[in-house]
This record gives sequence, structure tokens and C-alpha cells, in this order.
Amino acid sequence: MKITNFDKIDNCVFEIPNTYKQGMLVPARIYSTEELLSTMDDAAIDQITNVAMLPGIQKYAILLPDGHSGYGFPIGGVAAIDPEHGVISPGGIGFDINCGIRLIATSLTLDDIKHDIKRLVNDIYKNVPCGVGAKGGLSLTDSKFDDAMIKGAVWAVENGYGAKEDLEYIEENGCMEKANPASVSAKARDRGRNQLGTLGSGNHFLEIQVARKENIFDAKIALQFGITKDNQILIMIHCGSRGFGHQVASDYLKRFITIMPKYNISLPDRELAAAPFYSKDGQEYFEAMNCAINIAFLNRQLIMHRVFEVFSDVFKKSPHDLGLRIIYDVCHNTAKLEKHGDYKSGKLLLVHRKGATHAFPGKMQGLPSKYRDTGQPVIIGGSMESGAYLLAGSEKAVDTFYSTVHGSGRVLSRTQARKIFCGNLLQKQLEEKGIFIRTASFPGLAEEAGDAYKDIDDVVLATKESGLSKPVVKLIPVGNVKG
Repeated sequence: MKITNFDKIDNCVFEIPNTYKQGMLVPARIYSTEELLSTMDDAAIDQITNVAMLPGIQKYAILLPDGHSGYGFPIGGVAAIDPEHGVISPGGIGFDINCGIRLIATSLTLDDIKHDIKRLVNDIYKNVPCGVGAKGGLSLTDSKFDDAMIKGAVWAVENGYGAKEDLEYIEENGCMEKANPASVSAKARDRGRNQLGTLGSGNHFLEIQVARKENIFDAKIALQFGITKDNQILIMIHCGSRGFGHQVASDYLKRFITIMPKYNISLPDRELAAAPFYSKDGQEYFEAMNCAINIAFLNRQLIMHRVFEVFSDVFKKSPHDLGLRIIYDVCHNTAKLEKHGDYKSGKLLLVHRKGATHAFPGKMQGLPSKYRDTGQPVIIGGSMESGAYLLAGSEKAVDTFYSTVHGSGRVLSRTQARKIFCGNLLQKQLEEKGIFIRTASFPGLAEEAGDAYKDIDDVVLATKESGLSKPVVKLIPVGNVKG
């Protein structure tokens, strides 16, 4: 960390003034403890100060406690743009559009499954394709794929993959409006149509977790979220739009790089390529991005359906009898139109969240009625050995446009991790700790070693101290399927 001229705004809030670089329209704000701040890579700081130059940006360019460098925007970057006068930037959403997390409750306890964990993990591995280029069992015609792009998880429910009540507990009810398949390229369609119901690779995972009584920080909220007993089993699905979303991002980044001069947009990094939101180019990207968001919702819904089948087969009970239900499904990489300020007459903003999730307090519109008193469930994935967290949205997060962290954040690149860790050995070490792992790639497993990430407890502490969201329970892994 080379930058030293931070202004300390609060205990866990630091600011780089807009005088730091010529062209910054707003300050850059970093939410972090001093210890985490000292570990942030210089490239992430450089990127967030570049984000502060985006036309139409409001208040601050924001970097969250799990922040690290990415493409254009840092991972953990947030920028709210005035859509009337500002831009949309694919680099502020990322390549894995709507990479998100779904958390599922069960009525099972660790005692109920302890003799079946290996079978559960093995059967999930067999039934949920994972790894680079994995193909699913669902292949759609052009017209049906168009319908899926428009409807997202709603399409899945209509076609027998889940129940209508599932949709209430998915962000945007599993279907983003203004999704237009006409704005999606043939190449994106070809990459996406055969990957539905697949986990993918990288940091994507499907994890069986335990909620232990000693790891519950707010018993009242935990109960409202559906955690009702000690050693309760939960299931976490972390994946996104796969090759479909990657191609949508690639198509429009390439286009935006070439058309920025037409709109008199000049930015210090071509990876921030942008177009005016209400231009034809901006709207077509927004429509294609929403298609990718919907495909990711659909993907997680299909995976959940397969997981329910596995649990039903192992325990010879229906999903209902096993208490299988969605706690919440939340997006990471998106740009969404939201009202901020006064809840009824607030200003409409286009909020880019890259490696960040929304964390709405209870009174925000769009939350299930069950969570109006608690705030939105916030799901933070960790590494496969560190555990994960369930938190709740907080009114104090108003300055981040109700945004919070999405995970623990990398400290080692994938290349660095592969040089240090051995996937085969790591699998054995984790099993000795009581975490059974199946993976499609041992080099990929090495990339996801716990020491390749920040300490999730430190990240959550910074999240709590800065008021971004409230910890509810830490979830401990016992089984994991990795791409």
C-alpha cells in the first residue's frame, strides 16, 4: 500500500479526496479496518480512484472490506450513477454477471447426516455438472432459451423446477425486467444454452454447512431467517451466469471501447469502457445484462432442484418433509436501477455492484414480508475451509447505497495459489478436518485454498464495525463440491 494520504472519516471508513487525481469527480471511500487496508493491493486503490471519474457518479466511489483488484473496477467496488446524465460500465458489473449465492435451510441436524455426508457430496457431484466448460442436462430451443432469458427463475418454476413460493425469497423474485434477448449475440447464446444447471469453476461451490449455537450472534434474527436448532444443516450454492454472462460482458466491452469517442467519454483505463446509460448502446447492454442476470437465477434454481432430488433420495423423504426451503438468493455482479434517499420520492440511481451485494434494511421495498423487521438476509461466502456468514441488512449502510461485502476477498492470485498449494494434499487435509471435498480440478482446488483469501472473520468484523450489515450466524462447512 503506497498511498498514505487517506482521511480517516470513522473507525473503519477512509477517504481519498477527489484532489488525489485529476479527473476524479467524487472522493473514493474505503470501508476497512486499518489492518485490512494495509493488505489491499495498490492496483485496487488505483482502480477505485479511476472509478471516481465515471460520468454521473454520485457521492463516492466505494471499495468494501473484501476489496482487491479486478478488471476495470476492483472486486468489492460500488458506484451509483445518475442514469439521466451518466454511464453504464460493464467493468463495474464484471464477466460473471449475477454471480450470486443462494442459501437453503433444512430441518436436518449434523447428527442426522453425519454418516451420509460423503454420499451426499458424491451424489451432488454426480448430478450437478461442474468444472470448466461443463454442460448441463437441459438444452433449449432458440425460442425456449429466449423465454428463459426473459423469465429467469420464473421459467424454471413454470417448467416444474421448483415451487412458486421459491420466487418470494429470490432477489427481484428471480426475474429482472427489461431483459431483451434481441440484445444478446449468437455467440453468447451458443455458450449459454447448454450450461444451464451447471456449477462452473473458479470460486464457485456448493457447500453443506452447519449452524452451531455458539456461532449465532443474533438469535432473534437467526430464528426469523429459519435457523431454529443447534447444529442445523444449511446448503449454500455459489455460481452465476457461466459462459453466457462472460460472453455478454466481452461483447459489450469490445463495443464500448470503440464507441466512447463518439460520446466524448475519456477515461484513464480502457477496462472502464462505458456508454451513456440512455443511449442505444447503453440500453442494449443493460438489456443483455438483465438476460444474463435471469439466466443466473435460472441456473441456481435448476441446481437447487438437483440438490433437493439428492437429499430426497438419500433420506427417502420429500423436500418438504426435510424442511428444504430458500432463506434468500442474492446477486453480486449487477447494475440495477434503485431509488435512494427518501424511500418514496428518492432519486433513481444506477447502482453498479461488482463483487458486492445489496444489503437492504427492513423498510426497503422488494423484501419478503418475513424480513421487514429484520432486514434482508446477506450471504457472505468464505473459502472452503474458513466458513461463511449470514448477516442482515442495516440502515447504517445508507452511504454505500445499501451495499456490503460478498465474500472474504483474495490476497493471492490464482497463479500464485497454484504455485504454493497442492490440490490433492489440500483435499486430504480438509477431510482430516471433517470437510469432505469433491472437485473437477485439483489445480482449481489449489486456487481456492483458505490462505489465498483474507480472513473472513476480519472481513465480517470490518463489515460490522462500519455498519454495512449485522452478523447473524457463522456457518461451518462439512462438505463441498468445487468446480
